[in-house]
Amino acid sequence: MAYQIRKAAVLGSGVMGSGIAAHLANIGIPVVLLDIVPRELSKEEQAKGLSLEDKAVRNRMATTSIQKLLKQKPAPLTAKKNLQLITPGNLEDDLEKLKDVDWIIEVIVENLDVKKSLYEKIDGVRKVGTIISSNTSGISINAMVEGRSEDFGKYFLGTHFFNPPRYLKLLEIIPAKTTAPEVLEFMTTFGENQLGKGVVIAKDTPNFIANRIGTYGLLVTLREMMVRGYSIGEVDSVTGPLIGRPKSATFRTLDVVGLDTFMHVSKNVYDQTSGEEQKVFDAPEFMKKMVENGWLGAKSGQGFFLKKDKEILELDPETLEYRPAGKLKTPSQEVAKQQKGLAAKMKTLVYAEDRTGELLWSILSPTLRYSAELNGEISDDIVAIDNAMKWGFGWQQGPFETWDAIGVKKSVEKMIQEGHPVPAFVQALIDSGNENFYKEQDGDLHFFDGTTYKPVPVNEKVIDLKRYKKKHGVIKSNSGASLIDLGDGIALLEFHSRSNAIGLDIMQMINFAVDEVDKNYKGLVIGNQGKNFCVGANLGMILMEAQDDNIFELDFTIKTFQNAMMKLKYSNKPVVAAPFGMSLGGGAEVTLPAAHIQASMETYMGLVEVGVGLIPGGGGNKELYMKQLKGLPNGVTIDYLNIATKVFESIAMAKVSTSAEEARENNFLNFVDGISVNNDHLLYDAKQAALSLYENGYQAPLREKVPVPGEPGYATLLLGAEGMFISGYISEHDLKIAKKLAFVLAGGKVPYGTKVDEQYLLDLERQAFLSLVAEPKTQQRMQHMLVKGKPLRN
Repeated sequence: MAYQIRKAAVLGSGVMGSGIAAHLANIGIPVVLLDIVPRELSKEEQAKGLSLEDKAVRNRMATTSIQKLLKQKPAPLTAKKNLQLITPGNLEDDLEKLKDVDWIIEVIVENLDVKKSLYEKIDGVRKVGTIISSNTSGISINAMVEGRSEDFGKYFLGTHFFNPPRYLKLLEIIPAKTTAPEVLEFMTTFGENQLGKGVVIAKDTPNFIANRIGTYGLLVTLREMMVRGYSIGEVDSVTGPLIGRPKSATFRTLDVVGLDTFMHVSKNVYDQTSGEEQKVFDAPEFMKKMVENGWLGAKSGQGFFLKKDKEILELDPETLEYRPAGKLKTPSQEVAKQQKGLAAKMKTLVYAEDRTGELLWSILSPTLRYSAELNGEISDDIVAIDNAMKWGFGWQQGPFETWDAIGVKKSVEKMIQEGHPVPAFVQALIDSGNENFYKEQDGDLHFFDGTTYKPVPVNEKVIDLKRYKKKHGVIKSNSGASLIDLGDGIALLEFHSRSNAIGLDIMQMINFAVDEVDKNYKGLVIGNQGKNFCVGANLGMILMEAQDDNIFELDFTIKTFQNAMMKLKYSNKPVVAAPFGMSLGGGAEVTLPAAHIQASMETYMGLVEVGVGLIPGGGGNKELYMKQLKGLPNGVTIDYLNIATKVFESIAMAKVSTSAEEARENNFLNFVDGISVNNDHLLYDAKQAALSLYENGYQAPLREKVPVPGEPGYATLLLGAEGMFISGYISEHDLKIAKKLAFVLAGGKVPYGTKVDEQYLLDLERQAFLSLVAEPKTQQRMQHMLVKGKPLRN
């Protein structure tokens, strides 16, 4: 049977339920969102003269949750228009609507009896073959499905999303004993390919994988903090990015999650375990007191931290009073910062004989042992455990990858010295004569399964560039970029400069790549797997040249960049750009001339040069204007001024999209450009797009003259800018920048509708850029951005 999910229902419209509904809407799936019927009227409803029987009242819970989606931060929706795909209803009047859906997701209160009661009603209305899943974070999947029909059991499983569903990668799928293998297989593939998730198969055990180990690690950290006399601020200063964990570290994470939620999750394991394990899951008394006081974290305004005026205060667990937050500073931290790579840093820190080393070892040692003891019980293998912690808790390395990083042999020797038993799984690794849980064989990664090494399963759509380059090498490389053969006649241009900022080295590699692809390949993909696609041009280099008054050098650099962009645009072979994350300034300028854009769903794109006192210099103004021109249907009377105004606003206000969908609304992408929901599949999707263009007889675009709004357009754009200046919205320097931008977009002082050459527009752009870069106030803005990381309004 071929499964397909065309429509879904989410039962329960709380933060999690509405978030899951929003994520489904983001990928184009219509959703029915149902919740309970209110038992009393709100003041607003009373004022309107409504009764409890009115549909607006009965649907209030779901309707209110849908409206909240527009205000939540971070935004659950990739575009506001996606809201129209979510229909509100209630669990009494609208259960019949479940007949029309292919997937029912239950996200109601964490109470087994309440869930079972709802499932009984669902069983009576759903059509045969409809998939049903629970988003429970820890209730037994097998207990929930007891008493249901055979068909219900066959299509039932756990799908545990992490909050917020749009942004957190992990999806734990937990099959029941009754789940049909083909249903599990379909949901795994659907979760990865359509929902864009990192899927792990978990076993039906308390809190599944990530919350089981994550909660244990947090509680062990609490225990060691109190036993060893560390403060909350000291713990957070060394349990975040220093060891490859999120900035929120330990206690800020708890504040974000909510202490009540955390206590519920830890109690769930406490109630289902015994002995030493159970003791760890018994939260300390001071945390119970915090819950009583309502100090739940971010949602209540205070938790482990409290912001008072501009100062951050930390809680003293002994006195429950707040004091200025402290940090741990030790020699090992300074040594670690000099090390290259997380593995070397971890090794330095964990074995250091100072307070940082003592704390980190006392936290890591039990967490690693606990993970090894649970291997086989909570998952089939260590890969699922490592991925769950990376995708659900934002760890750069999972427990077993961490163990490899600090050295299995050395750490086990230390554990034995301290009198800790070595888990049987780890002993099996040592007895087999091996010292790593993972190792490379023939260029592919393998993992230890208890007796031997097996290949780590990899979806063909996931291209790991680091491993791929090791296995296949590179065509050519310099300090800023590499050209790689991706196979099937497609080459990849990878940026790898600092922050992927564009300098002359990247420009040289772009020129080489286009020539090489023209001779020997079918197409070119521009993409990478850095933190962001590209944050723009090398600002430090531009400022240095400007301060030294090297305008000739800058003119050469900007011209080189413009020429490289034109070379990309008019390449004989298709060029596909694959932006993701921040794709700003020069990053957007690299993307715009491509024959096709395949963007990650989480792409934050914009021409932001105004923030540093400049306008785009690599052709961004021209390309965004032309992209909007080409996006209009044939036969429509074109208002060049209207298009120039939209582009002017986008650049002058340094608008940045909050998603690829919004980038399309801002005209950086057009309707034929693609969006990849799963960022791990981005390079694969871009490669397929390049192949498709080639196989469909791709022809380079013809060089055409560009119609511009000319002098009348310049006057109108200028009027708007001067109005903003007079109203006090922009500074005098902002007005100067706006005038230059208006002149470029208008095409100079030519009659309306004049068709000009692209090179003419590039020359205008370059002249404007060079005149602005020489301005002292622009240089101040650039300096401020480099030092402070935020724009200066001068």
